[in-house]
Amino acid sequence: MKRAPGNARLTGALAGKTDARQKKEGNSMNEQITQEQRLDALVEAFKKDSVQYQDLPTPADTEGKRRLLRSLMNIRMPRKMDDSVLSVQDAYLRERIRENGIVTLSEIPVIRAGMSIWQGDITRLAVDAIVNAANSRMLGCFVPMHTCIDNCIHTFAGVQLREACDRQMEQLRARYGGDYEQPTGVPMLTEGFNLPAKKVVHVVGPIVEGSLTAAHEKALADCYRNTLALCAENGLRSVAFCCISTGVFRFPNRRAAEIAVETVRSWLKEHGGLIDRVIFNVFKDEDKRYYEELLY
Repeated sequence: MKRAPGNARLTGALAGKTDARQKKEGNSMNEQITQEQRLDALVEAFKKDSVQYQDLPTPADTEGKRRLLRSLMNIRMPRKMDDSVLSVQDAYLRERIRENGIVTLSEIPVIRAGMSIWQGDITRLAVDAIVNAANSRMLGCFVPMHTCIDNCIHTFAGVQLREACDRQMEQLRARYGGDYEQPTGVPMLTEGFNLPAKKVVHVVGPIVEGSLTAAHEKALADCYRNTLALCAENGLRSVAFCCISTGVFRFPNRRAAEIAVETVRSWLKEHGGLIDRVIFNVFKDEDKRYYEELLY
């Protein structure tokens, strides 16, 4: 691959400088290089890390390189990555998020009793916690470029998020057995890493196969109730919920919105003062309409 000017210095950082002086120089260099140089270096570093795809041709255009990098991140199994690579990844992702536009709590109006609606990409929200609709393996989505929220959150948090989830799951497997999977409605808390949100709450929603049942509805309510309790226990005063289970898990959207609002309203009333703001983050116009009907 033809390198842009300055990439030789970047490659040196990725090669693994170890002493304090070299790390300081690497951090200074990281501030000076461009996003395109970071992208070029990260594509090559993640290709090399993957082994299987190290000879994959690199697209010439920026969007093609972004898609390749995201795909390589998506399929990567949880394991340690070289600190010099992570430093460049972190700078690259934080700039990407800044370019997308960070949304603060003050920019989202309260509709009623500490509840808000916000339509858009949840990875842009600078709140105490965002909620990820996870699967029972709790390791994120491994499908390259998949559009699910799990994939999006793991992509922009960085590869550290999958590793952090894996560490917690390893502890649970050691306690409960090697075939352990996270139960529905039991949330797990991690750092947000490169996201504007401080923390990520990962929770497995109910999967609807066939007709919707009372058990499905109780399980979805538990997702909201248990997540709020976990946030309160950890001093997290603002939380943004995605539309849990309404995608590939096939929970009917309108009923999911009703349960979400009913459960959150009841919890906030019962535990007044523990959480200041709950945001219902929606992506589809359909979901936005349902939440507006319930809150306005």
